[in-house]
Amino acid sequence: MNSFLDYTEIQITSGNGGDGLASFRREKYIPFGGPDGGNGGNGGSIVFVGNKNINSLRDFRNKRVFKAVNGGNGGSNKKNGRNGDDLEIYVPLGTEIYDMRDNVKIADITIEGKGIKILEGGKGGLGNTFFKSSTNRAPTKAKDGKMGEKLKVALNLKTISDLSLVGFPNVGKSSIITKITNSKAEVGNYAFTTLNPNIGVLKGDVEDYLIADIPGLIEGSSSGKGLGHKFLKHIERSKFLIEVLDLSCKDLDELKSQHSILMKELESYNKDLPLRIKLIVLNKLDLCPFVNDIEEFNPIKDCKKISISCHKNNGIESLKEVIEDFKL
Repeated sequence: MNSFLDYTEIQITSGNGGDGLASFRREKYIPFGGPDGGNGGNGGSIVFVGNKNINSLRDFRNKRVFKAVNGGNGGSNKKNGRNGDDLEIYVPLGTEIYDMRDNVKIADITIEGKGIKILEGGKGGLGNTFFKSSTNRAPTKAKDGKMGEKLKVALNLKTISDLSLVGFPNVGKSSIITKITNSKAEVGNYAFTTLNPNIGVLKGDVEDYLIADIPGLIEGSSSGKGLGHKFLKHIERSKFLIEVLDLSCKDLDELKSQHSILMKELESYNKDLPLRIKLIVLNKLDLCPFVNDIEEFNPIKDCKKISISCHKNNGIESLKEVIEDFKL
């Protein structure tokens, strides 16, 4: 089973507030002994917390119902009930939370360790001690705690990265990310080697770069064909895109066709995506039958271009240097 999961639906419930208590202490000459009922504790809230060490929603595959602890009931001798602990639910950075009643986004988890409260716990009820006054010295009134809230939410993960590699299947994206980062992406000479986004870190001299490799796109990806369409959302948060093309095609026209189809798919999904392409990487230089024509290929004005061969390990260091020159 593929361990990657980027969408799921769960039910969350905050804790109920504890009930207040109506009780009286036994004391001579004081009606009913005097009120001493304590308040109920507040129920626990539901809090979502971003965790950079989690990269998938797979932990929710077998657990879909989450409930916070109820508040404790009030006791005699003016003892208040214990507050229920908040339930913290850890999710990957980049997780969007939607209220499924109206499909409205209610949170976007993008900061490490920062908790966002989604459901408030129920308030604890008041004991009869609270209602004591100069005109009512022996109140028998107490209030029950408020019920917690229940909500069905959708969790939608959009990978957070500085750069994303985009291209057709088997153009060498996984090989590139393996060469330039610490990623252990699967590499193979067949279509759709990558079945889920891979994230790697390129260690630069000044700063580090998070680079994502998403499953290859095919013509029609934006409308649901192949595997790439469901992962296009993972490049929406990237500051810049790196287009990867295959030089082992038969001629320059076919290379231009690769680029045109890819641009069409990106634009169909989100018209801003093609504008984020910062670099074009031409891979498989060792298999290119039209090496002398490569210089003619400049499809995007003022966009950098580099030719490499992952198989021969040619141009990899130059590629790292080009990426490190990006101003994020």
